[in-house]
Amino acid sequence: MERNLSVLMVSAEAHPLAKVGGLADVMGALPKALAKRGHNVRIALPFYKTVKDTGISVSRMKGIDVLDVAMGDVAIPAEIWVGKLPGTKVEVLLVGNDDFFDRDGIYTDPKTGEAYSDNAERFIFFSRAVFMLINLLKHRPNLIHCHDHQTGFIPAWIRYAPGQSGLPEDVRTVFTIHNLAYQGSYPKEVGYKAGFGEDVLKPMGAVEFHGEVNLMKAGISFADTITTVSPTYGKEIQTAEFGYGLEGILKARSKHLFGILNGADYSVWDPDKDKLIPHTYNRSKPEGKQKCRGHLIERLGLDVGDETPLIGIVSRLVAQKGLDILSEVFDEIMALDVGIVILGLGDKHYHDLLTAAAKRFPGKVSVNLDFNEELAHQIEAGCDMFLMPSKYEPCGLNQMYSMKYGTVPIVRKTGGLADTVIDLGASEESTGFVFADYTSSELLEAVRRARQAYADRAAWDRLVDRAMAQDFSWERSAESYEDVYRATMRRRVVTAS
Repeated sequence: MERNLSVLMVSAEAHPLAKVGGLADVMGALPKALAKRGHNVRIALPFYKTVKDTGISVSRMKGIDVLDVAMGDVAIPAEIWVGKLPGTKVEVLLVGNDDFFDRDGIYTDPKTGEAYSDNAERFIFFSRAVFMLINLLKHRPNLIHCHDHQTGFIPAWIRYAPGQSGLPEDVRTVFTIHNLAYQGSYPKEVGYKAGFGEDVLKPMGAVEFHGEVNLMKAGISFADTITTVSPTYGKEIQTAEFGYGLEGILKARSKHLFGILNGADYSVWDPDKDKLIPHTYNRSKPEGKQKCRGHLIERLGLDVGDETPLIGIVSRLVAQKGLDILSEVFDEIMALDVGIVILGLGDKHYHDLLTAAAKRFPGKVSVNLDFNEELAHQIEAGCDMFLMPSKYEPCGLNQMYSMKYGTVPIVRKTGGLADTVIDLGASEESTGFVFADYTSSELLEAVRRARQAYADRAAWDRLVDRAMAQDFSWERSAESYEDVYRATMRRRVVTAS
């Protein structure tokens, strides 16, 4: 019997302590699922103001007062605090420095909507503190699992000069790409400040990208194993269309690149026990869904009859999520006799377009420019369909939530959407509607097919039942991560260059 592993997860987000996107949901669920399988899992996270605002109980780490983190020629103090991921026994190590993290936002200033100008320094400081902390922990992890570009320098530091890291040779690293589009490219001086030499910062070096230092490339180059958040996305990022210039190195490392589908956290997203919706329900007792629909219509002041399907969208309002092609055919979709409920924030351009659409279709369209967890749950429970027309989608979680809530997904065939939704007509096991080409006409046709299917309520109820029967639990995903971890621990390390 193989021994249990000691894993340190390093991330810029973790639900419910700090959340911007899907990364936080993964970090709120995967550690719990791995711990349930018997592994010793800890999380390292910046001690943001948002973390403090949750009221989490913390204490200073015993034996460690302050770490002096080298940032070029200066040392910056890092306080190390310890708490628990709320509702779990998973330990959270919090790296504190108020100059870097005592701010209202995580990556961007809420007042301006602009990224913080010192993000490179903030996350290199965080990563360097975690790197120093590894050897100081009472129970040293034997696997460091880093998430997205903010942590990309940790695998690089461990493998770049292994004799100087002070870590035992059996320490292994896994680097997960949650969204390749966000790479963390900064001026080359950042690389020197982080301790790298010209050998990896030179043109075509392991950390260099178009004259800059690239944290995502560093993680890909030096991690022992690379994972991404769905099998299809793992293939897509090795192409020019989705590789954002890193397809070459991803192809070169394809032997050690694995796509593992994210799971859905059914302790949070389950209509049978969801405290944020007005009526609970399940497959065997689905009546509560219609009551949730009525509640949502009343809450948002809509005028939508029983024969008119309600389409939900909970998303960042940006082109990547399909807002460009949706806006091109918005009026044509409304002509199909549907209602639309939208929740999210994003580009002002789409804020303005959608707000104007709501004015054109009073009582039929509700646009809510906000991040509202309660309303997000009520949209999943109260809508009949859920629209995700993404240009690319590494995994996507809302299509999984939607199926659990009996809300039929309409999605584009990309990334995790392709791996989770089966098109009506393609199989007797169909669970939704899928379109392939990223065009407004294809999107319109998919919605039209869904609208037509909704008219046959007996067949629609069977489709809803099949969707609700799907199991995307984190337990299955955690088992796949466990397999990857064990294979990584067994493999001989080859230092990248």
